[in-house]
Amino acid sequence: MAEKGMTPIVKTITGWIKGLIMIFGIYIVLYGHLTPGGGFAGGVILAMVFVLLTLAYGKEESLRRFRIGVASELDSVGALMFLVIAVLGIAGTLGGRFFINYIAKANPGTPFTLFSSGIIPLCNIAIALKVASSLFMVFILLVLMRVIHGPGERA
Repeated sequence: MAEKGMTPIVKTITGWIKGLIMIFGIYIVLYGHLTPGGGFAGGVILAMVFVLLTLAYGKEESLRRFRIGVASELDSVGALMFLVIAVLGIAGTLGGRFFINYIAKANPGTPFTLFSSGIIPLCNIAIALKVASSLFMVFILLVLMRVIHGPGERA
């Protein structure tokens, strides 16, 4: 039986760096309101961990670690979380407007710290969940639906 994935060197390096890439993605999501980054950029970085696992080990290993059903649920959770954060601004007593930064108005934090911007880190987390799971699903579905054409066939 042929082994799936790439060479042992690629698999070893992937094993070493996947955690570092994941930590970097989380950092980009959490500190996106203070530095360049945010939910979209961090979500792309987090999705690339699973793309790297797929390329290095094969689709079976990637699907074992992050099933399509779980990715679909996280995609929905990210969208619902974003909507709930926005609607809570209407329900709040601090202005009653859609998507108002009700946490920063009620408790302004120290500028340039993690908790200084109210709902923005929460929105970044919701966006990162949505982006990471969506990109993983798109990539893995393209891998699963791959069609190999012979030399005389058209794509």
